[in-house]
Amino acid sequence: MKKIYYIIITCVLLLLGFTFGFSQSKTELEQKKRKTLEDINYTNKLLKQTKESQKESYNSLQLINKNINSRKELIQNINEEVNYYDNRIKETELIISIMQEDLEILKSKYADMIRVAWKNQNKYNDIMFILSAEDFNQTYMRLKYMQQLADFRKKQFMAINSVKAVLEIQISKLNEAKLAKTSLLDEEKKETQKLTSEQKDQEKALKNLQNKEQDLKNKLQEQQKQMAQLQREIEKLIAEEAKRSSGSKTGKYELTPAEKIVSTNFVNNKGRLPWPVERGVIISGFGKQNHPVLKGITLDNKGADISTTSGSTARVIFDGEVRKVFSIPGAQNAVIIRHGEYLSVYTNLDNVYVSVGEMVVTKQALGVIHTDKSENKTVLHFEIWKVSTPVNPSYWLAK
Repeated sequence: MKKIYYIIITCVLLLLGFTFGFSQSKTELEQKKRKTLEDINYTNKLLKQTKESQKESYNSLQLINKNINSRKELIQNINEEVNYYDNRIKETELIISIMQEDLEILKSKYADMIRVAWKNQNKYNDIMFILSAEDFNQTYMRLKYMQQLADFRKKQFMAINSVKAVLEIQISKLNEAKLAKTSLLDEEKKETQKLTSEQKDQEKALKNLQNKEQDLKNKLQEQQKQMAQLQREIEKLIAEEAKRSSGSKTGKYELTPAEKIVSTNFVNNKGRLPWPVERGVIISGFGKQNHPVLKGITLDNKGADISTTSGSTARVIFDGEVRKVFSIPGAQNAVIIRHGEYLSVYTNLDNVYVSVGEMVVTKQALGVIHTDKSENKTVLHFEIWKVSTPVNPSYWLAK
């Protein structure tokens, strides 16, 4: 009987642990899916704003591309949830099967016990069994035996009911999981249809833009000039600060004790830094990538282009000191902030609220991001540099 109790306790503990793990993983998957949906909804908002210009633009194509990638990610999120429910359903069915076998064993043992008691009730009358004892000590022992037997029957009956209750709960949860899986499959089908529609929009936008190839090339050349000037300004600042801090002895920027602390804190917050805008989506990420329209042309982004709504402000990603404020023809104003050995760069600001030498804090407003009226687009170009090397902002900003 101890073996049976051991099996029951093990199953119950396994079920409790499984339920807790199920809730935790389910929550994580739902949060991931919710975040992707938020990105899609926000991108659609930006697309609607851009389309108000009644002009097919490169920015529109970038937003459509972003939406397609997000939609694919959402479908992947749904597939992960479906697979998760598949595994949980199989595990729950296995556990239910084991517990049903154990329940049958308990019922069988209990039935045997009742049959034996029934057969022996005429032969061994309980009272006569106790009174026929040879002495008081034996009487007491027989009385204790009868009490323990009754208690054991009661406990076994309770154990059967307890296992039944656990089984009913798990069967209910199993049915809920199956319904959730069915709902997810329906959701996946709808999202796949939306993806197909967005891919058609992408083809249409791409075809229209390909007819404006020369215009795109001209804009690309202008943008490349702006980014080249930005890089020169950054490199110039790096050289000037290195000279100022080290007196040309090392050729490197020498951190003060206070700056070392800021730098360490900056690194410790990698992956958790707030975005340089309150809400936005990355439409062009870090590194080399093929131009989405112009064949044979490779783009090399030193940072990230973040699309946001008109009137949005750029904000500081971490405590630091404003080291440079300057303007770039066609790219408005730019601000460079030092965070120890790291620099954060904010470009395309209509106006700037801070000045060189000012100490700024996390999420402090820097200025309003410029809105291109011709395309109804509001895009912040953002970079992070470590010493003299640009790094991928996506690795540093909060997910």
